[in-house]
Amino acid sequence: MIDVMRLNGEIYWVNPHMIEAMESTPDLALIMLSGNRIIVKNSPEEVIEKIIAYRKKIGINSQEVL
Repeated sequence: MIDVMRLNGEIYWVNPHMIEAMESTPDLALIMLSGNRIIVKNSPEEVIEKIIAYRKKIGINSQEVL
């Protein structure tokens, strides 16, 4: 799980494997596989860095090929 900050300042934990896309308009919306949108204060670069760090921590260092 990675932590993101909602617009009201609360910390929210998200499973990064469930993020389908990110949209910056101008706030960042995380679009989940379920179709839900989570609007956060974080920048896209910050979220990407958190996802990379999380994947390294759990031992996934490259893209998965199915």
